[in-house]
Amino acid sequence: MCRPRSGQSAVTGTDTARVPDPERGTLDKAAGENFPVAPFFLPRAWRADLMAVYGFARLVDDIGDGDLAPGGADARLLGVAARDAEDRLLLLDAFEADLERVFSGEPRHPLLRRLRPTVRRCSLTPEPFLGLIAANRQDQLVKRYETYNDLLAYCELSANPVGRLVLGVTGTSTPERIRLSDEICTALQIVEHLQDVAEDLGRDRIYLPAEDMKRFHVQEADLATKTAGASVRALVAYEAQRARGLLNEGAPLVGSVHGRLKLLLAGFVAGGRAAIHAIAAAEYDVLPGPPKPGKIQLLREMGTTLRGEG
Repeated sequence: MCRPRSGQSAVTGTDTARVPDPERGTLDKAAGENFPVAPFFLPRAWRADLMAVYGFARLVDDIGDGDLAPGGADARLLGVAARDAEDRLLLLDAFEADLERVFSGEPRHPLLRRLRPTVRRCSLTPEPFLGLIAANRQDQLVKRYETYNDLLAYCELSANPVGRLVLGVTGTSTPERIRLSDEICTALQIVEHLQDVAEDLGRDRIYLPAEDMKRFHVQEADLATKTAGASVRALVAYEAQRARGLLNEGAPLVGSVHGRLKLLLAGFVAGGRAAIHAIAAAEYDVLPGPPKPGKIQLLREMGTTLRGEG
């Protein structure tokens, strides 16, 4: 439900080289996500709208992480000069300007042109999109989080807007559903951070609260080893339990809707629970790489979630 492979198109003429297609390359990443983006059982209109929202969210994350396709095509589409194509804050500013054109004008980037009819059809507002951009700006400036509440404030920008957009696209948004969705999305973001401790450290980012690291006697150097020691495992187990609690608090969202949307939302919750189970099965050693749940475990969690258990 909440936050991240490349497609290409041929060049005509005598040059047989291939160049990246920014739109297709970004959308193709949906298959590698930890959560269902637009599964086949949803109505076609919902799938199209959810893919449009995904394209926005994936691209803004790729800008913030420096993971854009080589060649600078995205920068050119956003009107950023080649010499500035590595300036992430400048790219995010240009992306925000193009987002404004979604609501009043003609966007430059094809993914934002794809988003425009979804925004109009579903009466979406700029706020959740701006939140995702703000989260990626924050990633350029804030590399550590002192407290758990600081991390929750980051998740309010980086994860919760995606759930709110899903509710907006499906026409099911209410204040109570938004509250429950926020719990689920924050949990999923925390789980992703736990899976990606080593990868995030490689980007000089740590999403484990410093106050918790101190409590469990974990130093930053302990996160750079090939396997986790007892202190790191205890810290990861503690944060995983927090995430499980948030998932359980948000799970009543599933029972508040019906039909195919219920299956989609159950998939989000089950995916988070299965990921936590995989982390536990790895004895909370996340440093060798992200523990991934198997299909059987995911199906078990899906059944548990649909039955309102867990």
